[in-house]
Amino acid sequence: MKDRKLLSIEMGRVSPQKYKELPQIGVVVVLDNIRSAHNVGSAFRTCDSFKIDKLWLCGICAVPPSAEIHKSALGAEDSVPWEHSDSTLDVVARLRADGYTVVSVEQTVDSVSLETFSPELSGGKKYALVFGNEVDGVDQSVVDASDFTLEIPQFGTKHSLNVSVSVGVILWHFTLARLGR
Repeated sequence: MKDRKLLSIEMGRVSPQKYKELPQIGVVVVLDNIRSAHNVGSAFRTCDSFKIDKLWLCGICAVPPSAEIHKSALGAEDSVPWEHSDSTLDVVARLRADGYTVVSVEQTVDSVSLETFSPELSGGKKYALVFGNEVDGVDQSVVDASDFTLEIPQFGTKHSLNVSVSVGVILWHFTLARLGR
């Protein structure tokens, strides 16, 4: 056999409790009024995969326990620390006060293109990554309260990705920085 899939026992997975005891990396994700519980669940699963410190669910976001979140999160809602707030702006203000650089993932006239951005994940620098509603994106008031905006380059006829895909793309970019690449 040339290659084979790993067995679950070979993957070195940690328990939800052990996950919460791992060192923090200085990255949190903020979901701004995400309509779809499936997208919220996918964000949980992606945040778990990349060991994100916390997931903020703001406004109309579905919250656990939810069968629809669980369907795509596959239990990640039990490992990733999360909190709900009615106001994304309140969360952004709190995170800024806690020393986070707030980055809205959005297409704006001054957005930084992802391929030109190198996250600094050493020396205590912390990032709060804000992802917006499936139709309207990040609310303009949240964009205004952000330190800067980050844009994923796109080349097709559509000018947006599903929010859960955007979370994965951005967190992979941050993971490359964590890995020193």
